[in-house]
Amino acid sequence: MMTEETIKEQVIEKLKTIFDPELPVNIWELGLIYEVNIVPIKNVQVIMTLTAPNCPAAQTLPHDVDQKIREIEGLNDVFVEITWTPAWTKDRMSEEAKLELGFL
Repeated sequence: MMTEETIKEQVIEKLKTIFDPELPVNIWELGLIYEVNIVPIKNVQVIMTLTAPNCPAAQTLPHDVDQKIREIEGLNDVFVEITWTPAWTKDRMSEEAKLELGFL
């Protein structure tokens, strides 16, 4: 049976396969995903941001997130929301991402 926890784990695994087109790091490690919520019944809500409002990926990344999550069998619907609050900073990046990009 798909529990909220297993759905969330699968969503995070999918998010780790999506890369920012300008950086060699996935959007999960970059800290672009603020929230992953599983809401009844088997709906996924993702609240994410971009590195900058004029980011060239602004049109494609939310669509990519939506499409990747929809690959998970058994989900009802997917909602991707972009937020600019709080603004993204390098502090949101994982240690792995900082290392990869030379910030450590």
